[in-house]
Amino acid sequence: MEQVVKMVAEKAGISESQAKTAVNTVASFLKDKMPAGMASQVDAYLSGSGDSSSGIGGMADKVGGMFGKK
Repeated sequence: MEQVVKMVAEKAGISESQAKTAVNTVASFLKDKMPAGMASQVDAYLSGSGDSSSGIGGMADKVGGMFGKK
């Protein structure tokens, strides 16, 4: 999660404390909207135990690809 918080802080130009609040808010929102199995993958990814080539990381890559990001 710290890596995501640092990235948000840098890109948004806000403090790490503010970025952590933002990341937690977005994660909670996403988990509320997702099926239980997917919600646990958000937690796993943010805790650093998620695999970037599968699960939520893989999905993020696929979604990015849909919008032209490679």
